[in-house]
Amino acid sequence: QVQLVESGGGLVQAGDSLRLSCAASGRSSSSSVIGWFRQAPGKEREFVACITSSGANTLYGNSVKGRFTISRDNAKLTVYLQMNSLKPEDTAVYYCAASGQFTRSRYSYNYWGQGTQVTVSL
Repeated sequence: QVQLVESGGGLVQAGDSLRLSCAASGRSSSSSVIGWFRQAPGKEREFVACITSSGANTLYGNSVKGRFTISRDNAKLTVYLQMNSLKPEDTAVYYCAASGQFTRSRYSYNYWGQGTQVTVSL
């Protein structure tokens, strides 16, 4: 079992930066792959980034590559998503999720947080 709680969302302007946090707890939290996904109104949930349990390997979605950075602090059981050069199209609810696999597929993530809203205005 893994419990996940996101924080750090908000309203920002285009070009600004924001850092999301995902606090994990539970027996498997430190050994899980943690991913970030986002979902805009009327759209499917989209892969953003994921990171292995050690933090040594990361994957990014094409739309955020070069602008977003995922990292983790296992001592704090927290995964971060640093988002720079934000665009209005980044507006969505952002979710973190846990999986036993290093994958972009949302179907492989078994545990999900409640989500945090990110809104980017022009």
